[in-house]
Amino acid sequence: MSWLEDRSVAVITGAAVGDALGGATEGWTPEQIEERHGGRVRGIVGPWYPNWRDARPIAPYHKGDGHITDDTLMTRALVEVYAKRRAHLDAYAMAEDLVPLMIGEPRWIPELESTALLLQRVFLAEKWLVARLHYGHVDPREAGVGNVVNCGAAMYAAPVGLVNAGDPRGAYAEAIDLTGAHQSSYGREAAGVFAAMVAASVAPGATLDDVVAAALDVAHDGTADALRAVVDALEGWPEAPASDDEERKLARLVREVVAPYDSVGPEYRQMSMDARRPSRTKSIEELPVALGLLLGHRGDFRGSVLAAVNYGRDADSIAVMAGAVAAGLGGSDVVPTDWLDEIETASKMDVRETGRLMADAAGDILRADRERALARLTELDAVGAGEPA
Repeated sequence: MSWLEDRSVAVITGAAVGDALGGATEGWTPEQIEERHGGRVRGIVGPWYPNWRDARPIAPYHKGDGHITDDTLMTRALVEVYAKRRAHLDAYAMAEDLVPLMIGEPRWIPELESTALLLQRVFLAEKWLVARLHYGHVDPREAGVGNVVNCGAAMYAAPVGLVNAGDPRGAYAEAIDLTGAHQSSYGREAAGVFAAMVAASVAPGATLDDVVAAALDVAHDGTADALRAVVDALEGWPEAPASDDEERKLARLVREVVAPYDSVGPEYRQMSMDARRPSRTKSIEELPVALGLLLGHRGDFRGSVLAAVNYGRDADSIAVMAGAVAAGLGGSDVVPTDWLDEIETASKMDVRETGRLMADAAGDILRADRERALARLTELDAVGAGEPA
């Protein structure tokens, strides 16, 4: 297996594992999670309510039992667009190729336990793509304006990092472009920064420090401030938590540091008045929390993902981001096979195949990038840019 294939499979499966484990605890507090499960979650668990079809606020989704959520379904759809185009994407690709997949191709939806359109599973912030691009005929570059600001675009941005492997700034620019069709403000910013982190993580020899440097290099406004606050707070943090009490301490620290930048507020299901509104000073919670948990666990996959799962709130998306980066750094071997096998079976989805498809598309894109880079060097030499004045 080539380096690119290994890292593509790692990132896609690592994100899916985080998604499936975190889906079962999404929306709850750490205390509620421990009470419900008799302690900290340490792997795949069942749904919060056994009668998941009717129980509010979960219904009608069967979260848990190894079911991936819309994070992975949207990631798969974006991979399919890359596989079709074999080129870097922009906002127009979202309108021309992603939206048709959402409304025109039924697929198995694990949480619904039925075949349905992707549109029927995603939440309103993602339905916005269809409303604005398909029905509203809005300019794709501006379609994200007016949407609720959340992590909806960031949650499926990992493939953008893979097609820009080793080029965090390129990943950031591409993600900012294509997600302009979906999000604005710090929601769009998070997609760009997360893509940059993935791009940094899959470079040969990359370390967690390289991921941090990439994130801080490209981030702006409240997102940059939140990331810097997390990095500063975790500086000097001792070794990865060795007990449940240390895990709780890490989660409390990260939450306290991120809270001033999070517009949702202390009650996840009862959002503050300025929640999800555009802002120059705010950040989505998921990205800096994921980075904080990665730093607290020194980039360890299992530790970082389980920390995200037990953090609660938007646990699945936090675990997606932590899982993608940790797997990008460590490779496919760090993604627990027992978890992945159970998730693929329960979700009726070959997640490894999605990773291989991503690698195949990314290989073509990166080879074309190399040819353009070499041609550009020739042009620079021709105009004298390579020669001293």
